[in-house]
Amino acid sequence: MAVIGTGSSGVQVIPEIAKEAAHVTVLQRTAQFAFPAGNRPLTPEDMTEAREGWGAVKAKMLAHPGGFPFDTHTRSALEATPEEREALYEKLWQRGSFKFFLESYNDIAISEEANKSLADFVRAKIREIVREPETADKLMPDHFVMTKRPILENGYFETYNRDNVTLVDLREDPIERFTEAGVVTRTGEHPIDMLVLATGFDAISGSMLRLNPKGRGGMSLKERWTDRFHNYLGLTIGGFPNLFMIHGPGSPGVFYNMPLGAERQMGWIGDLMRRLRDRDLGAVEPSADSEEAWANEVTALANYTLFPRTDSWWTGANVPGKPRYFSAYLGGSIYYQRIADVAAGDYDGFVFEKAHGVDDVGAA
Repeated sequence: MAVIGTGSSGVQVIPEIAKEAAHVTVLQRTAQFAFPAGNRPLTPEDMTEAREGWGAVKAKMLAHPGGFPFDTHTRSALEATPEEREALYEKLWQRGSFKFFLESYNDIAISEEANKSLADFVRAKIREIVREPETADKLMPDHFVMTKRPILENGYFETYNRDNVTLVDLREDPIERFTEAGVVTRTGEHPIDMLVLATGFDAISGSMLRLNPKGRGGMSLKERWTDRFHNYLGLTIGGFPNLFMIHGPGSPGVFYNMPLGAERQMGWIGDLMRRLRDRDLGAVEPSADSEEAWANEVTALANYTLFPRTDSWWTGANVPGKPRYFSAYLGGSIYYQRIADVAAGDYDGFVFEKAHGVDDVGAA
């Protein structure tokens, strides 16, 4: 068996496949930073605590920049000593879970020096875990840590210590073709009877483009989004009246607790729809100026960080022909204050129409 892809899907399935398959050939293009998931069964006490304390949990989520039920940390990696950083990273590594990112340092994604401190820690962990030095070398990531989707794993690096697992570095030994019996790379053929494609998906914009709705004048969304994902607030698109997106490009998406984010976006959309009903309005869409201003704000926030400097599905690098730029809003909970301010300002940036095709009533 062979697996192509070592993103989050590949990292999660490879250890499980290796437990059952006679042999697994991992075809890796990009080595990844991965962190212990720390999974464990939930106990009845866990469930009782969550249910009885749900009000406090929800309040903490709403107060957190990323929408998570944790305290906010403002410590900087650059203000800590190397020994302090090592101690914290080790503590978080042993604990596992997404807390590694939420309870670490607040400058990992904006400072090259801070980022390197964490990246070097993880690389050292890989060398510590993987017994064969040559294999460990192939598993060394060369991008900024956390600028690709952070991956949580269960025994991923340990899997390469198994006798039935072979790692092929496609950057050094690229795929040339497939045969009935295997995959041929530059150095030779690897026999396989099954191929798992863990090669990712068209994130952020893909679901909308598969629907490909048509707006004014019959323009399709694919035409509208040829050069970039034009939108306002990550919720609406000029030329597509009354079309709303959840977790669309230009919104925080995966950079905020997604169920909570969807709930808050849906609440905002519901309030806007009530405004249409109460004022006998039939349609709403953003102005071209508001879309342009929003694109500039999203880009300015992204450029403050290291994220745009790494090829990832966040930048559209995994889909040929996709617009290549960082399209998520990185302001976290600031985003929800921004859309609240727009609503409080009588929906500044939007153009409304009277119901039943009556004259355009202009911007709100």
